[in-house]
Amino acid sequence: MSLENEIGDLWNRYQSDDVDAASATDDDRATLEAFLDALEAGEVRAAEKRDGEWQANEWVKRGILLNFGLRENRAFEYGGVDHYDVLPLRETADLGERHTRNTPNGTTIRRGAYLGADCIMMSPSFVNVGAYVGDGTLVDSCDTVGSCAQIGANVKLGANTLIGGVLEPVEDAPVVIEDGVSLGAGCRVTSGFVVGEDSVVGENTLLTPRIPVYDLVEEEVLYGELPSERRAFTRFVESSVSDHDIFSGGAYKPAVVATDLETETLEATAREEVLRE
Repeated sequence: MSLENEIGDLWNRYQSDDVDAASATDDDRATLEAFLDALEAGEVRAAEKRDGEWQANEWVKRGILLNFGLRENRAFEYGGVDHYDVLPLRETADLGERHTRNTPNGTTIRRGAYLGADCIMMSPSFVNVGAYVGDGTLVDSCDTVGSCAQIGANVKLGANTLIGGVLEPVEDAPVVIEDGVSLGAGCRVTSGFVVGEDSVVGENTLLTPRIPVYDLVEEEVLYGELPSERRAFTRFVESSVSDHDIFSGGAYKPAVVATDLETETLEATAREEVLRE
């Protein structure tokens, strides 16, 4: 039986109350461990691009939920500090073999997260279960990569950046940051937003499906996505309550403006690649 079928069978039993954390068998626990191993090896992913669209792998997200539902909360020790959770932290012995670095004093990788080759995790930062971080990506200080988030290769997550997690509902695709993206410090990307490859996003930009993206290249308004090869930044546009005189000058709401990549932006990216080499 394939791992997908084993997870499907276990999910059906869990949903029908035939199994819980107390009654799970050794075989059930072995399935959960094999599933987490597959996530950490990059053999299965919470979402994949099919026919140009990112789609959730529902069975993978169910497998993650089973690891919460069929495990007991217990004490773990990390860096001399006890904490309580249903999942341990990820073993990191394999990272060195792939030249991936996680600096001391606060880089935390939860069990079931994948990190590719030549990645850098700066302290403090956190990568949650089900997340996928591609080769050559930088996770900077104070960054969070949420559950099931899909981060491509050669991505730069600026300091204090939040990549939200989307675990439920299982049919919803998580946040996706495609290859070659650079997110400035303090960015927030949430609720299944997709950032197209090779885009550069300015500092403190909030990307969420509820905020419109004014794409000046194709002259259209988008929700939930930033196209590839864009330079994006936050601007405030007139709100529907602007004529109510709530305060002087009227009210405004946030929006994201996307333009062509500027020459100086490309030069800055090239300089950073030289520094990383």
